[in-house]
Amino acid sequence: MASGDLMIGMIFLTLTVVGILGNFCLLSSYLCLDCSGCRFRCTDLIIKHLVAANCLFLLFRGIPHTMEALGFRHFTSDLGCKLAFYVHRVGRGMSFSSICLLSVFQAITISPRDFRWAKLKVKALRYTSSSLFLCWSLHLLINIIVPMHVTANRGNINMTKRNEFGYCFASDYEKSVHTVNAALLSLPDVLCLGIMPWASGSMVIILYRHKQQFQHLHGNSPSNRSSPESRATTTILLLVSTFVSLYTLSCSFQVFLGVSGNSSQLMSHLSTLTNIAFSSLSPFVLMRGDSNVSRLCFTWIKGGGFPFICITL
Repeated sequence: MASGDLMIGMIFLTLTVVGILGNFCLLSSYLCLDCSGCRFRCTDLIIKHLVAANCLFLLFRGIPHTMEALGFRHFTSDLGCKLAFYVHRVGRGMSFSSICLLSVFQAITISPRDFRWAKLKVKALRYTSSSLFLCWSLHLLINIIVPMHVTANRGNINMTKRNEFGYCFASDYEKSVHTVNAALLSLPDVLCLGIMPWASGSMVIILYRHKQQFQHLHGNSPSNRSSPESRATTTILLLVSTFVSLYTLSCSFQVFLGVSGNSSQLMSHLSTLTNIAFSSLSPFVLMRGDSNVSRLCFTWIKGGGFPFICITL
């Protein structure tokens, strides 16, 4: 095994392990907050689903890609390959949709009474579960076409008309079919990319107006402490900007691979790295923005386990 492949494999392994632990810690913290009877926000449920989607992606994309980078190319069967690709595609899409929902619902939550979204505040909690169910159903249905064209990588299979993915490969089908499938799989991403900037822009406008009103009422030296809503909104804006940046990089690598026609292993690794990086970093961004969760995680780490945390809260 080349030293470069070993280094890439160790990077994938580190990101995957850290990401799984971070998502588990974040989910455990929210479950303990629920046990303690703390306040429940509509965005809390979305964050739980985001964590679940991140874990699916890390388990079914991070681990197989780590094994492939470390030199294990024939470790899965056809069924395992199809399952891995299907589940990680669903997890990736649901992660994207969860961030989109998070930005929209947070914009509704912080909107003032005179804002056009104020009427949706009361209905937001009621619509959260149905919105998440719709997103899961959409991604489960759309990605059914993925396992149809994916097969395990075996050394005795003809190498013509196929696209390599390390431990799996996708058969090369007709251009018209490929265009339709690509458009169908990209539709949720395009919708989310259109909604997120709109919701993020609305949050920025709302925060700016709130800051101006606060300064007008309290003079030129307002308190340095921000409200929980402002901290949550700032965290979501950071999360959205991080995801869009990494997603843009991933798409750029994929476009380069498609246009050049060169199956560069380095570009493939970089594209996967940008996706894994977000699933690994997002729980730490969320924990940093929520004081209750960050304090709970610190207590969990210091105490050596979470069974005692729900009692102390």
